[in-house]
Amino acid sequence: ASSTASITVWDILTASQRQPASQCGYQCVSCCRMFPTLYSLKTHIRHSSEEGYSCKVYYRRLKVLWEKERKQQEAVAPQA
Repeated sequence: ASSTASITVWDILTASQRQPASQCGYQCVSCCRMFPTLYSLKTHIRHSSEEGYSCKVYYRRLKVLWEKERKQQEAVAPQA
């Protein structure tokens, strides 16, 4: 299931929030390359293997880890 996780714009923005703010676009958290638009960053991630990068794998794994963390927090949180 983790290999088919769909990477959304929200996932990209969430990952980039953990990086220092940049004034010149969006940074790929995996390879640190800069892109002028969110669309160009998402396109890069989608086709990263063709460019010799593993960014798509990185973002998929990051999403799986976030999902595990969210489930753990829900399990620990008191039920109302």
